[in-house]
Amino acid sequence: MEKTETLVEHRPPGTTLEPQRFPINERFVKLIVVSTDQFRQRSQNELIQTGVKHEECLKKTHTGLENISPKKLFRWNHQSQCVPHVVMVSGVPGIGKTTLMQKFVYDWVTGKHYQRFAFVFFFRFRDLNRLGEVSLEEMILHQYPHLKYQIGNILQYPERLLFIFDGLDESIHKMNFGSSKLSNPKQRRHYGDIVVSLVRQSLLKGCSVLITSRPTRLASVDTSVFQRIAEIMGFLHEDRLIFFINFFGYEELSEKAFHYVQENDMLYTFCYIPSYCWIICTVLSMCFRSQPTITDQLMTSLPKTVTQLFVTFVSNILANHSQNKDGGHTDRELLTSIGWMAEHGVMNHMMVFDERHLESFSVRKDKHLFSSFMMESGQPPDVDYTFLHLTLQEFFAALVHFINYNPDRLQTTLDEAESYKDGRADIFLRFLCGLSDSSTRSMLKSHVGELSTQTARHVITWIQKKIPDQRSDKSITDSRELLNVFYYLHESRNKALVAQCIGSNKVDFSGVPLSPLDCSVLSFILQSCRETEVNLHSCNIQSEGLRKLIPALHNIKSLRLDSNQLTDSSCPHLASGIRLNQTLRTLNLSMNNLEGPYFRDLMEALTTSQIEKFILDRNQLTDSSCPHLASGIRNNKTLRTLNLSNNNLEGPHFRDLMEALTTSRIEELQ
Repeated sequence: MEKTETLVEHRPPGTTLEPQRFPINERFVKLIVVSTDQFRQRSQNELIQTGVKHEECLKKTHTGLENISPKKLFRWNHQSQCVPHVVMVSGVPGIGKTTLMQKFVYDWVTGKHYQRFAFVFFFRFRDLNRLGEVSLEEMILHQYPHLKYQIGNILQYPERLLFIFDGLDESIHKMNFGSSKLSNPKQRRHYGDIVVSLVRQSLLKGCSVLITSRPTRLASVDTSVFQRIAEIMGFLHEDRLIFFINFFGYEELSEKAFHYVQENDMLYTFCYIPSYCWIICTVLSMCFRSQPTITDQLMTSLPKTVTQLFVTFVSNILANHSQNKDGGHTDRELLTSIGWMAEHGVMNHMMVFDERHLESFSVRKDKHLFSSFMMESGQPPDVDYTFLHLTLQEFFAALVHFINYNPDRLQTTLDEAESYKDGRADIFLRFLCGLSDSSTRSMLKSHVGELSTQTARHVITWIQKKIPDQRSDKSITDSRELLNVFYYLHESRNKALVAQCIGSNKVDFSGVPLSPLDCSVLSFILQSCRETEVNLHSCNIQSEGLRKLIPALHNIKSLRLDSNQLTDSSCPHLASGIRLNQTLRTLNLSMNNLEGPYFRDLMEALTTSQIEKFILDRNQLTDSSCPHLASGIRNNKTLRTLNLSNNNLEGPHFRDLMEALTTSRIEELQ
């Protein structure tokens, strides 16, 4: 009860405020947990990958996917057709795996669920790493010494025991769940064998086991032994809002902060992760605190990219620190040493560091600033260190190259980062690109001195070389790589670089599914181009994604949006983009479903456009669309080619369309 009844919320690092403690029931915000078994090697960084699939997954939770509340984890599972004994809960860093486990134990101890368990034993793999060879009994007593005289009796009734193991990805032992070795609780082995034997039920047959892990670790594990696999998908929209209200309290402030983040696709997408919500809220509260009156000018100065978010976060910590202590030179020294350690961690999939790491990278933990960025756990001599957030680690890994530029080392790092196919370096690379922007970097200048412009030039040259050739035979892989480069350019905010790299080249993403966030990034790119041809054939762009692209339409000469499952609700967005566009000459909307009341808006916009070629075949248009088509054609002065084939225009209004065609300038009609 004592260990689980309080949820600790860290205060902004660098301030003298103590962490706040709240009753867990007051502060816990519901997380969405769904059944899943998708643990393939992911080609993208797992945070990005999960963010992309998050929204589409949440749409399914009300229909196809089974939404699992914590009290259902050990209830009947339709997929495995049994009441599970062994359950895996996966989730990306910071999504709330440990907090969910804390809530699970709290609900058990307060009698809310699973009263069939007489004992719940909670272990963290991070702590188990310190143990040599132990028996199960010793492992339990190491954590629960007060059970010394009862342990024999307790293990007599395995069906009344639940073992929770948190953070499989932090285990130093590779575990083979395919075979077990132990049957006796007094046998001594390394803890990995004990965990596997509990899962395989050769040890304490009938006991229950709950394990948490990051998805990347599960890609290399035989998961068939788990009778339920669930993934934490994070916060729904309304839960994100509750988090902001909990954080800011003051209603107007929480509304303004939430509205700002909602308008910023990049930041909002990452808000499905609770720890990201905390960082974003912390940064906004720092900004609001520096200017008591919330003006429009303040709102426009708030961070717009993930790099700017973390630059603001770190520079505020350094500002607080320099008020309390004398910073300057020693700050730069510490940021250099923890930066190289962070980079080592990113490249080697390492999030937990110990005294040996600190020593080998010359990290001085006696510095006050150290505790602003890193958390300690455990008791001496077995102390572990982790960055406040994995993404903060990735940020420092990039920043160190701007503090300490070495061309050979940077190039080696870039080559190495690109060689990883599991996406571990994706966010790190985005930070490198984001820091190449001088105005983003300048916020740190007063705290750490000059940051290298040579690094920025090196990174910009690297981006330039990454733009693939515009070949007609390029694969979807090439297109995905190009999209990744667009994300780098988006972080860099370098419009001149975008214009130079993309210019008026054709942009082709045909066959690549694009999320609303992808569309937002694509929009930023296209706004810096001139008279571009854009092919978005079969990209599964929803109405929301289309809305993001509209601001860029005025720079597009030819737009292909065929086979995107667009409905008539997309027509107002298209109309607003076309209405003010004097550049667009070709618009292909074939193989969608634009029939409906809003089709009129699109046709009204056609009248003031400069479109010369308009393709609307296979759009399930009916006779009721004919008057709107007629009006659009009658009042348009530029249209030369119109394709209406494979629709169903038969009916009394077809006459209106034919009459309009007689006075039009159309030369080719299908």
